[in-house]
Amino acid sequence: MSHAKRCPECNSARLTYDAQRGELICSDCGLVIEEKMVDTGQEGHGQFDKGEKKGRGGAPISMQKFDKGLTTNVGEISDIYRLETGQTRKFLRLKKWQERVSTSIERNLRLAMSELRRVASFLNLPSVVRDESSRIYNFVLQRGLVRGRSMESVIAACIYAACRSYNIPRTLDEIANASDVERKEIGRTYRFITRKLAIKITPSSPQDYISRFASILHLSPKTQNDSLRILKKADISELTSGRGPAGIAAAALYVAALINDEKKTQREVADVAGITEVTIRNRYKELIERLGLEDKLKIKEAEEKKVKKK
Repeated sequence: MSHAKRCPECNSARLTYDAQRGELICSDCGLVIEEKMVDTGQEGHGQFDKGEKKGRGGAPISMQKFDKGLTTNVGEISDIYRLETGQTRKFLRLKKWQERVSTSIERNLRLAMSELRRVASFLNLPSVVRDESSRIYNFVLQRGLVRGRSMESVIAACIYAACRSYNIPRTLDEIANASDVERKEIGRTYRFITRKLAIKITPSSPQDYISRFASILHLSPKTQNDSLRILKKADISELTSGRGPAGIAAAALYVAALINDEKKTQREVADVAGITEVTIRNRYKELIERLGLEDKLKIKEAEEKKVKKK
């Protein structure tokens, strides 16, 4: 495609227009004279061959929507009532029939996906975890495993399973608080789902909780690193086996904070971890006794007393 313009670099009139990139290029020296913003998607190329398919069409498909975002709805009630009287009646009838012809699975998914988005938003979960929990719920529903259980408990269990799959540290207590379902019920439903669907999930590690707990408690990077070292020693000493990962992680952070003069109360740490103060105290005693951390803490206390006397 030739143009009347000339190249400002070599004064050549041999210019070529690249439609795909939207660039006007000098054929002699290769200078890009003009650039235009173009959509480089398949549908932006202009005309299509008969056998060619478009690259995109409409909103992206999402597992978080009961119909994956593909169904065309008649409209919202508020929009329908803005129409003329005759049109309003017509579209209300159409909307009613659309609801009548939908299957029980579609109706269940419509409510379930709305609840899933609410809980996931409350927990501030990434989109990949939301999609995974939606996918798990679809499997559970298709296999008829929802019967006899509340939809809320199944949704909470699916979210917990998705978090465990992607190593996103969320405790059962946090999910129970977000979904208003008892912790025991979520745990029971989670075990049932993973057994029936044969989902293999690795046990959560105390190390997964350190960064999030430390961030909420505003602890320094040095304290985080020290707590990870403590957990590593605890793992070698087999102190982590048979104990809740959130509890042992919180106790390690509490010990590391004391060593680094970042005073946090047991109540503060327990509230962040979603456990009791008794659990913190028990894990704290186990760590300092089995790992020989009593000397370090005594040295810190002695140093503090000297500073106070001065």
